[in-house]
This record gives sequence, C-alpha cells and structure tokens, in this order.
Amino acid sequence: MTRHGKNCTAGAVYTYHEKRKDTAASGYGTQSIRLGKDAIKDFDCCCLSLQPCRDPVVTPDGYLYEKQAILEYILHQKKEIAQKMKAYEKQKQAQKSNNQLESKSEERERVEKFKKRENSIVSKPINPFISGKSVGEKSRGDSGESSDSHAGSSQSLPSFWIPSLTPESKPTLIKKPSKAVLCPMSGRPIKMNELITVRFTPLDSSLDRVALLTRQDRYVCAVTRDVLGNSVPCAVLKPSGSVVTQECVEKLIKDDMVDPVNGEKLHDKDIIPLQRGGTGFAASGVDLHAKEARPVMQV
Repeated sequence: MTRHGKNCTAGAVYTYHEKRKDTAASGYGTQSIRLGKDAIKDFDCCCLSLQPCRDPVVTPDGYLYEKQAILEYILHQKKEIAQKMKAYEKQKQAQKSNNQLESKSEERERVEKFKKRENSIVSKPINPFISGKSVGEKSRGDSGESSDSHAGSSQSLPSFWIPSLTPESKPTLIKKPSKAVLCPMSGRPIKMNELITVRFTPLDSSLDRVALLTRQDRYVCAVTRDVLGNSVPCAVLKPSGSVVTQECVEKLIKDDMVDPVNGEKLHDKDIIPLQRGGTGFAASGVDLHAKEARPVMQV
C-alpha cells in the first residue's frame, strides 16, 4: 500500500478504513477498542480511586477497596437514598391530598346533578296540542347545542404553537427507592460490617511504603512467598486477612482447611478469590474489549 493509500477518496470501493474513519467522526455507531496493559488496574489498587491501597478491605465478592473510599461511598449513597425517600414520601402525601380533593369534587358534582334533576321535575299537566312544538323546538335547541359543542371542542384542541393551548405533560412519578447500598463493581448489596481487612505481605519489609510502591513486584504470598501480580490468581483468607495464591489454596490449605497464619478453622466461604485487573494478554481470563454504545442511524 502506498503512503497515501488510506486517504485515497477517488476509489470506486468504500473501504473498511474509510468506513471506520467516517463512523468515528460522525458520532454514531458503537465504538469498540482493545484495552492494553496501561489501561488495566493492578491487583492491589482500589476499584474506586484506582490507586494502591493504604488500608485495603475486600468485599465478599472479592473486590478490593480503600477503606476510606468505600466508607465515603457508602455514606454518600445513604444520603442519596434518604433524599429520594423524602421526595417519595412528599409525592405520596401529595397524591393522597389530590385523591381527597377529587373525591370531594365528585361528591359535589353528584349533589349538583341531583339538585338539577329535582328542579326539572314538572308538576303541571302537559298540553298535548303544544307538546310536539316544544319537542321540535327542543330538538332544534339540541342540534344548536351540539353544533356549539363541536365548535367549542374544535377550538379547545391542543396546539403546539399557541402557548395557552400547548398540552402539558404529566409529572414523572418517583418509584420507591431501595434502602440497600449496592457495590459499585458487582451491583450487589454491600454493608460496612461485611468488609474484610486485607493484610498484604511485602516483598521486602525493610522498605517504606513510598519505596515499596515504586517497585513492580511489591507483595508476596503469605505462605509460599511467591510474587503476586495480575497474572497470578490470588485469594484472601477471611480469619487473618492474608493474601495467598490460588495454587497454595488448592494444594496446601484445602487439605486440612486451617488458616496457616493464625491457625483458625476455615470454611469454603472464608476463602475469597481476589478479583484481578488482568494483564494485556487475552489468555488472562479478563475481557479486554471496551465498548461505547452510541445512537445508530438505520435506513
């Protein structure tokens, strides 16, 4: 292909490159891109701040958070839920008052109809010689009223150009909000007392935190001393909060189901697989394609 082959617009064929270029410039159509290693967070980074955790905690689903960040998130969500609940109660009270007013107006209309019906009762005898005339006049009057009503209805039709006749939309009803705070990653309910403190084992305990964060290999398995990373499946032991490799869990810990750090008895739910950020390779088991859904023009 020549130097300007991709920018050639004199060809008779609409090429794939031209189609992708026009789609990106038009703002329509779903865009997809493959994520590289630089776009994936490390296994010891918070899912909210995307920074290495100072005081890490993990949820029962295996998502790692900075303790301060997740607590601020939970408090913020609780405030939003309280505001939504207050708006919902206000709407409920307004609907109740409107229903009371409607029931009173309907009762008033029934009373008015009853009064009109009672006042229209004729106690005098009807003259048979003028009854036909009165009926004809009544029919003409009814036809006139119907024509007037048609004219009135034609004048009261909604219009989008006259402000006084513009139709009004009904107010949006607020649904009752759920009181449960959802995890930002898994979407499941999350509580403060369910957060488990995580204790990483540093590779070199003599280094301070700043020097430790500058290194690529920062933490190791608490049992086998293997280096931890995105390419190594890890698990958190709930009683001690220690981080071990999944290989160590399968070969050593599951034989006697005892925490090797503090000696406590383990259950299956006490071994929490840590959600990793993945690597730049497709074989890491993590979806590396990001998609952005945009409007689609269809003919």
